[in-house]
Amino acid sequence: MTQVPPPFDPELAAALETIKDMISPSLTSEEIEEVRTGPGIQMLAELDLTDGGFFEVEDRVVPGPEGAPDISLLICRPAAEPVAGPRPIVYHVHGGGMVLGTNRVGVDVPLAWARELDAVVVSVEYRLAPEHPHPAPVEDVYAGLLWTADHADEITGDAERIVIAGASAGGGLCAALALLTRDRKGPQPVGQLLMCPMLDDRNDTASSYQMAGLGIWDRTSNETGWTALLGEACGGPDVPAYAAPARAEDLTGLPPAFLDVGSAETFRDEVVAYASRLWQAGGVAELHVWPGGFHGFDGFAPQAALSQAARAAHVQWLRRLLGN
Repeated sequence: MTQVPPPFDPELAAALETIKDMISPSLTSEEIEEVRTGPGIQMLAELDLTDGGFFEVEDRVVPGPEGAPDISLLICRPAAEPVAGPRPIVYHVHGGGMVLGTNRVGVDVPLAWARELDAVVVSVEYRLAPEHPHPAPVEDVYAGLLWTADHADEITGDAERIVIAGASAGGGLCAALALLTRDRKGPQPVGQLLMCPMLDDRNDTASSYQMAGLGIWDRTSNETGWTALLGEACGGPDVPAYAAPARAEDLTGLPPAFLDVGSAETFRDEVVAYASRLWQAGGVAELHVWPGGFHGFDGFAPQAALSQAARAAHVQWLRRLLGN
């Protein structure tokens, strides 16, 4: 049966039309290196992350996982003195399909939250697949969380109020991090903010078939990313939950979650299913499915009404979670 895709929001469809020649929905393994060295990633290195002097910005090298290289943390804290004691910390994990990106990718989003909520942002650099398959990325992310919790006072932060947040692969790694730190009895985040998270290596949902060849990340791209991370194990019976959180059998004892996703994207069904399973496990979760949204729409079309609504929902959830 033909899978008819849901329509894109009109404003977002117009945005997609303007970028279609720059971004293909179907990334292959042969194209990873070209995209990594393209102008988009390079431009991010030149962004003024101080936001006109509002933030003090530091790149800090900290210990990585045992026996692995050190990792880099991008630390952005308001230059002014804290308003009311130690600040909440947004621990940010960047997207890029497990194969692309740096700790500057997407960091403008948590920086906007931090400006509004008087928070510190720590964005972690993790090793990328396929050169560094699972468990390298999630272990790097865990090592960065350990350092952040142990040194929170150095960066005017509160180790008891860490929110983990990420989009796409970063959202998937945050979901995996929540499972990993629960099981290792490591630092316990107060919340997990999962924006269009990449959760399931099986690539077999209705939405993954509906959106083939459409948007900016389709099932071909998804197969490329997951295969880079997992190799021949991808899609098979032995994939661990710390690689693909949708594989987790036990979702109890996790921090409150915010999940959102577009109705017109590959990840729609796996995100809805994960939220449902969090509720079934007795957990706290807020789910938004943005009608007509493509993958990462708020980053590509931030002025669209739907993008504005999505970004407002993130801040409102954080306010409720953090009590400010």
